[in-house]
Amino acid sequence: MPTAILTGPPVAGSPLESGLRALGFDVRVAADDAAVRPELAALPSGERVALVDTRFVGHAHSLRLALTDPRFPAGAVPGALTVQPEARAALTRALDGAAAAPAAPAAHRAGPETGARTAADGATQPDPQAGTRTGTAEAAVCGLPDTLADRLTADGVTVHRPELGVLVATVPGDPAARSSAEEAVAATDDEAVRLRGAVKARDGFFTTFCISPYSRYLARWCARRGLTPNQVTTASLITALIAAAAAATGTRGGFVAAGVLLLASFVLDCTDGQLARYSLQYSTMGAWLDATFDRAKEYAYYAGLALGAARGGDDVWALALGAMVLQTARHVVDFSFTEANHDATANTSPTAALSDRLDSAGWTVWVRRMIVLPIGERWAMIAVLTACTTPRITLWVLLAGCALAACYTTAGRVLRSLTRAARRTDRAAQALADLADSGPLATAVANAARGFAAPVIAALGGAVVVATALWTPMGSWWPVLGAAVYAVTSGIAVAAPLKGALDWLAPPLFRIAEYSTILVLAARSEVNGALPAAFGLVAAVAYHHYDTVYRIRGGTGAPPHWLVRAVGGHEGRTLVVTVVAAFRPGGQGFTIALTMLCAVIAVTVLSESIRFWVSSKAPAVHDESGEPA
Repeated sequence: MPTAILTGPPVAGSPLESGLRALGFDVRVAADDAAVRPELAALPSGERVALVDTRFVGHAHSLRLALTDPRFPAGAVPGALTVQPEARAALTRALDGAAAAPAAPAAHRAGPETGARTAADGATQPDPQAGTRTGTAEAAVCGLPDTLADRLTADGVTVHRPELGVLVATVPGDPAARSSAEEAVAATDDEAVRLRGAVKARDGFFTTFCISPYSRYLARWCARRGLTPNQVTTASLITALIAAAAAATGTRGGFVAAGVLLLASFVLDCTDGQLARYSLQYSTMGAWLDATFDRAKEYAYYAGLALGAARGGDDVWALALGAMVLQTARHVVDFSFTEANHDATANTSPTAALSDRLDSAGWTVWVRRMIVLPIGERWAMIAVLTACTTPRITLWVLLAGCALAACYTTAGRVLRSLTRAARRTDRAAQALADLADSGPLATAVANAARGFAAPVIAALGGAVVVATALWTPMGSWWPVLGAAVYAVTSGIAVAAPLKGALDWLAPPLFRIAEYSTILVLAARSEVNGALPAAFGLVAAVAYHHYDTVYRIRGGTGAPPHWLVRAVGGHEGRTLVVTVVAAFRPGGQGFTIALTMLCAVIAVTVLSESIRFWVSSKAPAVHDESGEPA
């Protein structure tokens, strides 16, 4: 259990001690600053510790935001400080330094009105990157917790200071200031602020106006019953899988039920994140599950639509696989562009300025967010079309919508890249190289070749392999030759560091080439079961690529080299599939080969991914922000 040490003499009538216990802290009292050091030394080194001035006045949620957020090694608001076990040593040094410093008159700090961040729906939101607001205009005492927080910052410790907005957190210096602060506390409902803070400040139109107004209350209901975000995430996955099973029945009732259940799954998908923000239950495993399950739910639903259509005599597996290919390629475009410009210098452009001006118009913000077809709008569209039309219509409309969104976002990112004078870093180039997923063949070529014009070479190689798969006789060796050319061009594309203006296009071009080759060969084989097997293979490979993104964004780098070599790299897998298609153009051999390849890749990738995320301390980052181009 975490421990809070109250510093200073008790204040009559203060609810501080009971409030800290309600937040889960065991409370101890140090009569003066000198007594803090022995109290701290008596606590286990593996526990979170908080120091709170006994004169503190503020909302309970102010203390919750500063003292219980697990994402930071330390956190502080005026009058309160907390440190995680990894920062305990730094806290001890800060205490020793404060004790050795010459005595000084009690300092005061003013309570400025630092404007709170405003969400898209007009609600005030806590901003974890901003400073702290005291909530009153009275002078506030700078006590021991504030002194220690400053010393920790000077010592290189990241001290999280949440933006409190209208919430109060202050240490009043006299009775009049205390009375004023207490009035400010009573004037603001911190539970209402907490509920608003549970909702993401930037989200899609459908989520903001059709889901979040009530899902936040569902999140609170879950919190009060002790449910965790991971449990809600799992419930969302189960609901989506039931929706896919309902769609697979192929009946009108099944399709209607599938649409309703898919929307219910999305409500739970929003609720798990809101529950995490409401109760500050952030975890590496939770972020990974949320991001991974979103992909699993959507792609399982595509498979359910294909199975349901097959029951009615309509084969739409190619459309379902095409939707998965297009959706994954869209995400990789977003990932690559973001990583290429994550820490680029001189990262401005006229296109970005135009985007900012459009956002200032108000209504254009929502139009541009809807055009990119984020997960909320996309799932709502799929649910309605499933219930009202057929799987074929649903998938065709989905393909058209995703294609429009892909053209819009990619064009915007290309224009930004061409009009900005950004100098990309070695870290960005390494991230793009990791996203490329180059196997042994491409790596060998890269080591022996000189790289140039990465996106052009990648596009050329991809066009060759897809064209030979599409237009040469099925069972011929032309696709194998095309795959060999693709392997060579893939190596040339990544031979030089990917720092060019459009080099971020190389990874998505590789994804399109690999996935499209599998799709084309399976569709042209006309072998029973080949397309479902290809769907499973692309799903397994796509998971590997998503997992790579989550690791890079979490700051831990790409998957280990042995894993990339074991699954062949994008060029190796493409070559293997074309060889299998040449040897087994008909009969069940092609289907069996694709199924075996899918199983091997899935087991290899999933086992390593689960091992990593269970043991990792890195944050996983959700992959779909819904930001406009």
